[in-house]
Amino acid sequence: MSDLVVEARGLKKQYGATVAVQGVDVCVERGRVFGALGPNGSGKSTTVRMILGLARPDEGTVSLFGQPLRERSAELLRRVGAVVETPAFVPYLSGRDNLRLLEKYTPGAGAEGIERALHRVHLEDAAHRRFKNYSLGMKQRLGIAAAILNSPELIVLDEPTNGLDPQGTREVRDLIPELAAEGRTIVLCSHLLHEVEQVCDAVAIFQRGRVIAQGATKELIGRGSRLEVKVAEPDAAQAILDASRFGHALTRSNGSIYIDGAGNDGEEVNRLLAAEGQYAAILRPIQHSLEDVFFELTGEPQHG
Repeated sequence: MSDLVVEARGLKKQYGATVAVQGVDVCVERGRVFGALGPNGSGKSTTVRMILGLARPDEGTVSLFGQPLRERSAELLRRVGAVVETPAFVPYLSGRDNLRLLEKYTPGAGAEGIERALHRVHLEDAAHRRFKNYSLGMKQRLGIAAAILNSPELIVLDEPTNGLDPQGTREVRDLIPELAAEGRTIVLCSHLLHEVEQVCDAVAIFQRGRVIAQGATKELIGRGSRLEVKVAEPDAAQAILDASRFGHALTRSNGSIYIDGAGNDGEEVNRLLAAEGQYAAILRPIQHSLEDVFFELTGEPQHG
């Protein structure tokens, strides 16, 4: 069994003269909550559509569960649930009856599957109410219930909190780690930095149709963080660090040495200094946020 649930290589998609996606590689490991992060128009939603078979790439390949999507799309997509844009349901039917309608096209779900999905998204108490009377957060959660009717291994959520008030946003955001805890793999497509940072353990940052950074969220944030070092003899300490792999990233300010990108390397720095008789009075990581990392990588602020 492949550890990669999603493997996209060299994806390109062009609409007329507009290149929406250019040479994108995305790999999502099994059991991850993976965030595709970037502003509107960055190419993340187009990439997600190609992963779901809703758009055909002009170049490149997509594999799901270790198998080529183009060759086995019907079989593979039965193992996937997705919410793309705003979920559409019959307004005068109840939440439960809307799922019953969908169940006719979802073999194997049955009545138990419907109730299980309603429970999973915390809508069992409101399942009898008409869809048109649902709040935006409830409508979005019903969309997620529809996506998990067939107990998918992979769930793709494209901007699931768009247009929601703070309460609805929190309802949907809190649901994502609960679904992941059941062993599912989740791809969250979002332009909201705080949303991705809170729930995703891996991320790809999109800009102008390309992926400019990809990896574990903590590693990306750690890569952008700094380490503050304060010793009694800063000149001697700097000479030691200059001769190490940290030499290219040193700055001095107010008696402290700062090492860019070394927020997770305190133990190694301490060992280097102690070996030469320099003992740190302060050894403090200054953690950046995902917003800081995004700004440093793209050169532009991320508004959400």
